[in-house]
Amino acid sequence: MRRSSRRVEGTKIVQRRVGTAVLAAALLLTAGCSSDGGGGDPPGGPGSTASGSTAAGAPSSAAAEETPPAKGSVKVVRTVAEGLDSPWGLAPLPDGDLLVSSRDEGTILRVDVETGRKTELGEVSGVSPEGEGGLLGIALSPDYASDHMVYAFFTSASDNRIVRMLYDADRPPGEQLGAPDTVFKGIPKGFIHNGGRIAFGPDGMLHVGTGETGDTGLAQDKESLGGKILRLTPEGEPAPGNPFPDSPVYSFGHRNVQGLAWDAEQRLFASEFGQDTWDELNAIAPGGNYGWPEAEGRSGDGDFTDPLAQWHTADASPSGVAYAEGSLWMAGLRGERLWRVPLKGTQASADPQAFLEGEYGRLRTVVSGGGGKLWLVTSETDGRGSPEEGDDRILELEVR
Repeated sequence: MRRSSRRVEGTKIVQRRVGTAVLAAALLLTAGCSSDGGGGDPPGGPGSTASGSTAAGAPSSAAAEETPPAKGSVKVVRTVAEGLDSPWGLAPLPDGDLLVSSRDEGTILRVDVETGRKTELGEVSGVSPEGEGGLLGIALSPDYASDHMVYAFFTSASDNRIVRMLYDADRPPGEQLGAPDTVFKGIPKGFIHNGGRIAFGPDGMLHVGTGETGDTGLAQDKESLGGKILRLTPEGEPAPGNPFPDSPVYSFGHRNVQGLAWDAEQRLFASEFGQDTWDELNAIAPGGNYGWPEAEGRSGDGDFTDPLAQWHTADASPSGVAYAEGSLWMAGLRGERLWRVPLKGTQASADPQAFLEGEYGRLRTVVSGGGGKLWLVTSETDGRGSPEEGDDRILELEVR
């Protein structure tokens, strides 16, 4: 599929459903939100680098692991669905169909992966879309087979929070979601940098990526929930074994965590927006300090954990991350490309490799479908892209 050339203007960031007061607030976004055009390339021009450092406290059994090839490949198998409105989160169901959240509509759809047919489960009550906030990440309960619970991260009128809802597919379309049960609240909200990615890890605990809402001081404050990765029980309590007593905080010093993924050895990785210079892909260690706002990208400062790979902001502005075929696959918004980072333990074993550059526009979410299959969600209808006929889409990819 061939698309026209796309450019994201720093001032073309106004949400379609936002009032006059919010238009004024939108001007703040031009001051360096790498996800949507803030900040240019530093001296030296665009490029990417892969760090050889291993995250402190993240044990690596790399010597016993097979290293993937330095170069990989991506094949777009088909378009699964199109005509989606501001899609954000994606959750595969046990039968193979997909749930997708709409940030601005506050709804969750079910997509039949064979036919592309879309069925609305319902609207999530309490969602208050504004700027980068709204209905964001979704995840299935670890006990979904028995409890049929869908978890969601959303922006309310007062905060960002996590809820869970009963999904009853036997009810009429639009009425299939039960009332939201709030399991965790009080995450700072902002017009920018709300984080929003949620995922249950191999340990059955809920991991949550948050942003510092533009208030950079929150990232280093371990008492704040902003600029963190949180680790919770399914009931919303601080998970057993967290690094700080009675705290949900798992790691800190983040600017705006947008992607979470685990490799075959159950190691956690996360993508993060930089400001004007470096976007990051990090190996996450319990209690790790990832530097923001004192460090952006690799600093060499022993107090901070350096990223395993970093990109100039024009080349990435990363969102979702998935693991497949020995590599991490990272979706880029401003960069409009899918990055492959082959792994050796918690290090990059070769330079990052870009695919699909400019072909489908902004890329928001990528989820593993098992083996070499990925589901990839575009993000042209979020108020910052240049939508074309059919946007937004879910694509099926074959990767290696």
